[in-house]
Amino acid sequence: MEELSYYEILEVSRDADKATIKKAYRRLAKKYHPDKNAGDKEAEHMFKLINEAYQCLSDDQQRSVYDRYGKEGLQGMSGGGRSRGGASAFDDLGAIFEEMFGGGFGGGRRQNPADMDKYPLDMNIEMRVTFHEAVFGCEKEIKYTYKKACQTCKGTGAKDGKLSTCPQCKGQGQIFMKQGFMTFSQTCPVCNGSGSAATEKCKDCKGSGYEEIRETITISVPKGIDTGNRLRVSGKGNIGKSGRRGDLYVTFEVEADKHFIRNDNDVYIEIPVFFTQAIKGDTITIPSLTGELELKLDVGTRDQQRYTFRGEGIDDVHGHGKGDLIAIVNIHYPKKLNDEQLELLDKLQESFGIESKPHEGVLDSVIEKMKKWFK
Repeated sequence: MEELSYYEILEVSRDADKATIKKAYRRLAKKYHPDKNAGDKEAEHMFKLINEAYQCLSDDQQRSVYDRYGKEGLQGMSGGGRSRGGASAFDDLGAIFEEMFGGGFGGGRRQNPADMDKYPLDMNIEMRVTFHEAVFGCEKEIKYTYKKACQTCKGTGAKDGKLSTCPQCKGQGQIFMKQGFMTFSQTCPVCNGSGSAATEKCKDCKGSGYEEIRETITISVPKGIDTGNRLRVSGKGNIGKSGRRGDLYVTFEVEADKHFIRNDNDVYIEIPVFFTQAIKGDTITIPSLTGELELKLDVGTRDQQRYTFRGEGIDDVHGHGKGDLIAIVNIHYPKKLNDEQLELLDKLQESFGIESKPHEGVLDSVIEKMKKWFK
């Protein structure tokens, strides 16, 4: 297979300026980053190629050599293909990664270990509500457990708050890995990025650095909430070392209803209709979310025909109007007929004359055609 050029790898033209090259690199690096493509060997290979291409094309000297002599020309450059300006290009890679992925590329700034909490301050719980509660809103009581920094060890998890340098990362808070010319880092799994570890565990929190507290609160569930929606309850999350408290996020799951089916803010309901009602175009009473509605059927209503009632659906949770109620007709036919009913149906069919035999005109020609096949 023909080897792609650095320009083809970054999907830019040969006359692309530095800003265009950098923009292309950021897009592709984010797309193929290993953290987003775990176990994908092809993405891993592509990630290495785009980094190699960017390191070359972002440096004027390397790019000039590459344009004239290709990759072979880079081999003769000092430092394994990195010119004096290549160091700044490499630093540029780190800056981009720090911006896109929150640091962790060849170092970067870290928070003071003494100020770092062992847990996120924001927290999430799930709540199940009925269809009725979701449609009309309600008050719900929540019982949950939040974390608060241990006062004895000041949230460190260490006896008397005494910490020593983490033996895994040697106090850096990160561990580093090399892949070719690239260096990657990740948060130390031992100290969770603090760079420090407990010499002896705190007896009160057993080294966790926090205590767990039960709390009961009441929240207002807004009208129109749907499965997957989140509600933020300010200042009801975990409490950190500094005393600052995060937020509680409630993620909702709405139970299905036996009769109404929800689709966004619209509601569907299946209406059983006897075939004579459909033929005559009767007016029937149907249920809605707020009471009863009158449904005037068309004469000769078809099975699965839909009737829409504007504004009879669910209130939008963000206040943007209201959905519709859609009634779907499900025509029912009798399973058995007695002699009197058969006689009445025969008389009804005869009263329509030729209209009651639409098949004769359509199918006769087909039957005659088929007969010729066997002559």
